Amino acid sequence: MYVINCIVLVLSKCKDSTEEMQSFFFMNKLCIFIFQSITMKKYLLAIACTLSFIFCFAQIQKAPEKKEGDGPYTQLIIRGVVLVNGTGAPPIGPVDIVIEQNRITKIVTVGATGAPINPDRRPKLKEGGKEINCDGMYALPGLIDMHGHIGGVEQGTPAEYVFKLWMAHGITTIRDPSCGNGLDWVLDEKKKSAANQITAPRIFAYTAFGMGSKTPIVTGDDARAWVQQNAKNGADGIKFFGAPPEVMDAAIRENKKLGLRSCCHHAQTDVARWNVLNSARAGMTSMEHWYGLPEALFTDKTIQNFPLDYNYTDEQNRFEEAGKLWKQAAAPYSEHWNKVMNELLALDFTLDPTFNIYDANRDLQRARRAEWHETYTLPSLWKFYEPSRQSHGSYWHNWGTEQEVAWKENYRLWMTFVNEYKNRGGRVTAGSDNGFIYQTYGFGYIRELELLREAGFHPLEVIRSATLYAAQALGADKEIGTVETGKLADIIIINANPLKNLQVLYGTGAIELTNDNKVVRTGGVLYTIKDGIVYNAKKLLADVKQMVDDEKKKTGWILKQPGIE
Repeated sequence: MYVINCIVLVLSKCKDSTEEMQSFFFMNKLCIFIFQSITMKKYLLAIACTLSFIFCFAQIQKAPEKKEGDGPYTQLIIRGVVLVNGTGAPPIGPVDIVIEQNRITKIVTVGATGAPINPDRRPKLKEGGKEINCDGMYALPGLIDMHGHIGGVEQGTPAEYVFKLWMAHGITTIRDPSCGNGLDWVLDEKKKSAANQITAPRIFAYTAFGMGSKTPIVTGDDARAWVQQNAKNGADGIKFFGAPPEVMDAAIRENKKLGLRSCCHHAQTDVARWNVLNSARAGMTSMEHWYGLPEALFTDKTIQNFPLDYNYTDEQNRFEEAGKLWKQAAAPYSEHWNKVMNELLALDFTLDPTFNIYDANRDLQRARRAEWHETYTLPSLWKFYEPSRQSHGSYWHNWGTEQEVAWKENYRLWMTFVNEYKNRGGRVTAGSDNGFIYQTYGFGYIRELELLREAGFHPLEVIRSATLYAAQALGADKEIGTVETGKLADIIIINANPLKNLQVLYGTGAIELTNDNKVVRTGGVLYTIKDGIVYNAKKLLADVKQMVDDEKKKTGWILKQPGIE
């Protein structure tokens, strides 16, 4: 739906500069108006004529040339670390991990818990090599964010800000669903990241379906032609929001035939005629969020129980009613619930729930008062989060106890399905969708890991979802996703045990009380290693703080809670 939003905006305001762009909410209103006012053919023609324009001009500032990081080295040895390799295996250590250039070449167990390390068992450092003493620390695979939008014009977030927050939290790979800055823009940043010319995660570019089309996509043949061109343009996959069934089916099947991956936010404007079962049967890789899944689980209806005065462009209305949707689905472990789950499992379908992005719906005050906002949330991003009838995802018009209670039940039922899907062998990944709804980049991703844990995942299962399973969904598990010999050297080092407390992965760390009654912070990623290059994660976070401080000084901005002068 975000793509449709952008298209409609251009149709109505293409004479204005990008700085004058209105909100996603405003775009949604126009989208509905267009559906009511013109034929589908003209609508699709409008899409084709404007997609290229919007993605050429609505772009954020690109990342500057890389100044951070050391390496890669002819040989780098991480000494004495406890390894969580991402496969689901328990921690093992101490181990020495040997990296040459950007590849892991050896992993050696060099001792046992409580026993001195035998120096004769340790890999020898070669001339010109580098070693890092990580005794007692933990190593994990680089984390993968399966729903990572690279900022946005409305949020006022330059790419450097977003990339450094991700890297500071150990996120070494992201999937950009929609390529909101335009495919060419994203592919350029992807190329620079791959060459380590910028400080950024690896990037997988999933074009929004229809982006750049010069002709309307009306038939299956039209869809196949666009998919073929998208592959030639260099995209890694496609993100869908919904379209006529003939178009969706043809596009998904052609995309898979070409060896590309796909995902879908099953927007409520199309989900009544195409839900997750339709997507999975056509060969889609993953579903985003949860839209389209409860609809597939209906037994006594075919359309969500919308109030008769419902209006999709009223975002409080939209998200309040969304919080009642899982109660309308089949009960957990019922015959239909099991039938849908088993079919999705048989089709090797991936769930990317993005629990964190709706977390504020069940506890708005908690999300608003997260401690990192004062230090690491840009003033423009905070302004975007505030209650507004213009900004997308800022639907706090009158959000209170009743809405939060409903959403807590929504989460209980949603998490039950996701956890059982995992228990039966299904693939669940971790994605953030940050930059909306009080979820700041990087921090929101770690919150996603906490919510997977809340859903019932063992901490090792959480890490596997954030690494190996995500790499599998990307089709990249031969290169990334686990710490194993032969794979690319994407590793994070932390001086605390994340399995005991996932909160130590937050940039702000976790609170502990020492034996002498002092309050301290533990954790926060220490080193993020991407492609064999060692980044000081604390320094990356300090760079972000400086960006925020500079903007505060420039604007005189002080963070205040909504409605407080």
